[in-house]
Amino acid sequence: MSNQERDPAELVCAPAATDVRAPIEILEPRDVPLGGPRAMPVRRTLPQRGRTTIGAWCFADHYGPDDVAETGGMVVPPHPHTGLQTVSWLFEGEIEHRDSVGSHALVRPGELNLMTAGRGIQHSEVSTDETRRLHGVQLWVVLPDDSRNTAPFFEAHEAVHVDLDDAHLAVFVGSLAGADTEVTTFSPLLGAQIDLPADGTVLLAIDPAFEHGVLVDAGPVRIQSDDDAAADVAWSELAFIEPGRRALRLTAGETPARVILLGGTPFEEEIVMWWNFIGRGHDEVVEYRRQWQADVIAQGNLDGRFGSVADYPGEALPAPELPSVRLKSR
Repeated sequence: MSNQERDPAELVCAPAATDVRAPIEILEPRDVPLGGPRAMPVRRTLPQRGRTTIGAWCFADHYGPDDVAETGGMVVPPHPHTGLQTVSWLFEGEIEHRDSVGSHALVRPGELNLMTAGRGIQHSEVSTDETRRLHGVQLWVVLPDDSRNTAPFFEAHEAVHVDLDDAHLAVFVGSLAGADTEVTTFSPLLGAQIDLPADGTVLLAIDPAFEHGVLVDAGPVRIQSDDDAAADVAWSELAFIEPGRRALRLTAGETPARVILLGGTPFEEEIVMWWNFIGRGHDEVVEYRRQWQADVIAQGNLDGRFGSVADYPGEALPAPELPSVRLKSR
């Protein structure tokens, strides 16, 4: 998914201080229109100025359930990425993915679609004609410096399912509750969907080296950690849990609950995020944009950093204008 804000904020993302133990932190979503006159709204909880990453997870959009007849669905033209992986996970609907390494895949509920941008890729995402309701999350993972210039590639995986206490878990990245995936990652990561019935509860053993995030798709959900920190998390909010906890208890309220659990070791590198690019400094991101505009938008160059998306019935997405000052933290 592209970040289609007209004036995307630039962020220098540095490791957070860890010397002060904090309670569970609630990150509020902000509404972002996803392109077009009938823009599909998404709710973004990462990045924020106070919290830019959870492990290497650096971007989280939550959308739907949307009536495609009203919103027009998802229509994201070819657009670039560098230095990251995109993670597509659906609850309802179907999305057609095309990219410049030749991948053509359908994103369906319960199936992970993972695209590693590495040194550079472009892709498109369009909800299919059969889709009536669209509902899911789009996530990005920042690549560490020693892996960020890898050759781009695409993979798809079925989630690994397990029942625990009252919950059903669909693990799509990493390992949880004895369920292990074979997904390619470049830093320690966890991603899972957890479904609970009304008044249901589950006790999860978690890695104390990880930061964790709990994004509520249906709720509310009460979270309690093994050191008695607790919080009630509402629909579309993202709860951040710092490292050091070994267990989380999730409890649904009077209605069934569904959450996305994210985790990873704290990301210790400073990065610059702007639009769909992740780099290590202002000049690098400016060069990515220059190459995209010159090679793809102006010339349709098949041999440049980003390649070309075959058979997309339309033009690639131009990059927004850069701010008038050097990219820096805000």
